[in-house]
Amino acid sequence: MAGASAPKRQDTRKFFENLSGAGKSIAVLTSGGDAQGMNAAVRAVVRMGIYVGAKVYFIHEGYQGMVDGGDNIKEAKWESVSSMLQVGGTVIGSARCKDFRTHEGRLKAAHNLVQRDITNLCVIGGDGSLTGANLFREEWSSLLEELLQQGLIDEEATQRNSELHIVGMVGSIDNDFCGTDMTIGTDSALHRIIEVVDAIMTTAQSHQRTFVLEVMGRHCGYLALVSALACGADWVFIPEMPPEDGWEDNMCQKLSENRADKKRLNIIIVAEGAIDRHNKSITPDYIKDLVVRRLGFDTRVTILGHVQRGGTPSAFDRILASRMGVEAVLALLEASANTPACVVSLVGNQAVRLPLMECVQMTQEVQKAMDEKKFDEAVRLRGRSFENNLSTYRLLSFRKADSELPNSSFNVAVMNVGAPAAGMNAAVRSAVRVGITEGHKMFAVNDGFEGFYKGQIKEIKWGDVGGWTGQGGSLLGTKRTLPGKHLDKIAEQMRIHNINALLVVGGFEAYVGLLELSAARDKYEEFCVPMVMVPATVSNNIPGSDLSIGSDTALNAITDTCDRIKQSASGTKRRVFIIETMGGYCGYLATVGGLAAGADTVYIYEEPFDIRDLQANVEHLTEKMKTSIQRGTGAQPVALVLCFRNENCNENFTTDFIYQLYSEEGRGVFDCRKNILGHMQQGGAPSPFDRNFGTKIAAKAMQWITRTLKESYKGGRVFANSEETACLLGMRRRTLVFQPVAQLRDETDFVHRIPKEQWWLKLRPLMKILAKYKTSYDVSDSGQLEHVTRVRPKDSNTSTAI
Repeated sequence: MAGASAPKRQDTRKFFENLSGAGKSIAVLTSGGDAQGMNAAVRAVVRMGIYVGAKVYFIHEGYQGMVDGGDNIKEAKWESVSSMLQVGGTVIGSARCKDFRTHEGRLKAAHNLVQRDITNLCVIGGDGSLTGANLFREEWSSLLEELLQQGLIDEEATQRNSELHIVGMVGSIDNDFCGTDMTIGTDSALHRIIEVVDAIMTTAQSHQRTFVLEVMGRHCGYLALVSALACGADWVFIPEMPPEDGWEDNMCQKLSENRADKKRLNIIIVAEGAIDRHNKSITPDYIKDLVVRRLGFDTRVTILGHVQRGGTPSAFDRILASRMGVEAVLALLEASANTPACVVSLVGNQAVRLPLMECVQMTQEVQKAMDEKKFDEAVRLRGRSFENNLSTYRLLSFRKADSELPNSSFNVAVMNVGAPAAGMNAAVRSAVRVGITEGHKMFAVNDGFEGFYKGQIKEIKWGDVGGWTGQGGSLLGTKRTLPGKHLDKIAEQMRIHNINALLVVGGFEAYVGLLELSAARDKYEEFCVPMVMVPATVSNNIPGSDLSIGSDTALNAITDTCDRIKQSASGTKRRVFIIETMGGYCGYLATVGGLAAGADTVYIYEEPFDIRDLQANVEHLTEKMKTSIQRGTGAQPVALVLCFRNENCNENFTTDFIYQLYSEEGRGVFDCRKNILGHMQQGGAPSPFDRNFGTKIAAKAMQWITRTLKESYKGGRVFANSEETACLLGMRRRTLVFQPVAQLRDETDFVHRIPKEQWWLKLRPLMKILAKYKTSYDVSDSGQLEHVTRVRPKDSNTSTAI
């Protein structure tokens, strides 16, 4: 992240420099249950607000602090939010407030805001908190009138504060708010659940036990459903879709079948609000007693409780909250008297603004549908993400009898290519099980294209992929070998095993390999079969997809390490760490990891920098070190600054060079350390996001293979040689899209192995702003208020958020 920003081009883009906060006051509060990531949202609101020239206030203890006033409402400084990015919970406090539900309470709150000329409110909380904020806004004029009549404020103050603008961000671990794919805190809660499940699975396996786990979700089964999907649970109970009558028999039959298949453990996940079709509660103890009575299995119950709310926020939540916080300030700056209260939210990979009350009403409709036992309607109202999760779970968890399977007579091969990435195994498991359900015979290719031409191909069955979701690396084995030099042998193996379709899970080598195979179709008829690639690489450098399997796990490895580095330096004053990340020439990990870790500077290949930029960064750091920054209790000079460098960002300005430059130029002001993160970014158990993303995207790819096989089966054989039959399935903004690899060729920089255009470059100015650099920020994508969509086309099965 060079200090100087590039000159603005004359074009149609809209820049936030035109939006001034001068003369405006913004207050931020957290309300209701706490959620990891709330602090990152508060930090982004404070820093963006100050950056645009507004005054920003903390309201401590939620609405209670607004009602009580006094020291609960304090002006925030830039330094007030230092070192809070990695802290769980909410450092400005949250409280359930009965007073704010009364007219008198809201009148006191209005008086406290008017005294400080606060007319812009950013509320971070659940649907109850946001509904209260909207009511407050609707009453604002009458509250001011009342205060004027009581002589508590004058006419001038009434005029000055005549409009109250409200923007909400949803902080809720339950992900129970309609209109957004993910709420702040949900991903971190899933991390806590999956950590516990992974730990429990090892002990359960040792003793051949059944474990019943209760997770939070009184009215929403999202956490239960996604954690079941992410760990391959045997059974899940959620309030939106109660089991059919007679579920006790079905569940016990499934558990005993799994044991008969030599599976040594069973995992059952229960949402705390789980019910049967007659609205009767299904409790973990009831399930335990049932399993013990019917099957005699050694069964234990674990209730996770508030563990799910605790701990540090995940990388996803930090980035989500930072993006949402900046978007919330932009929404407040652009608000007019006619703008309804809005909520900033995430759909796919896109930040959007939605009318607050539309979202609240839809959320309330879900509960109404559940009360009326319209469970299919409740699932539909929850949104695409929830529907996709439920349909994928059903597809993968319930094995049909062989007699019930369609007999397709097609052979489908699945393989990993390139460097290992966490989540590859979840994708392979999903592809194998969906393929078997669709009636295909599935084959596993070991060791990528190298194993392919050597004939390392064998049939893989349903039970062979059990327990794969939580495994890191690649259980099939993966190599970087390209197929170009071995086309004869690969074609021969495809002929020997009669392979009718190919699913490749991998990185840039997988993409190039698919290009080589499809280009050789004229010469080799064996390659005239449907081929699809699912992107899996920590570098996230595949053209045609905004996200890759494995990159979220790598980001969490980076942020976890940075948190430890910060802790190691907590007693050291004025220290700068130069941290080198993976990614080849792609700066995704460095940039997004830098945003999640609160880095001051990030150097990447895509944004060229020179010695003058390095000098400007050193001067910026030196200035920062001399400024007092609040860290915990009491003020002291900056203890730690992180500077990220992508491994191939510049052949001359190496990590050693930057380290030595900073050490020399910062002499007497700060000292310097370096840390090369290396292969730890590729290792470890996959994050919940990567497990789920891999599972869903591979299932969708396999369904495409089935459709394409049927379309290309003519005259007793499969023949597919059009561009559309060699595809990459990638996420573009809000949708999962199948794109012919041949058409992606023009979008690719093959020398540097990166796409020519990359969406995340738009996040770089946001990171610079949060580090106090003057920069230009394109806000063309922001701004337009959308509406909550109620009925979606059946084929728009697009959402990838977990």
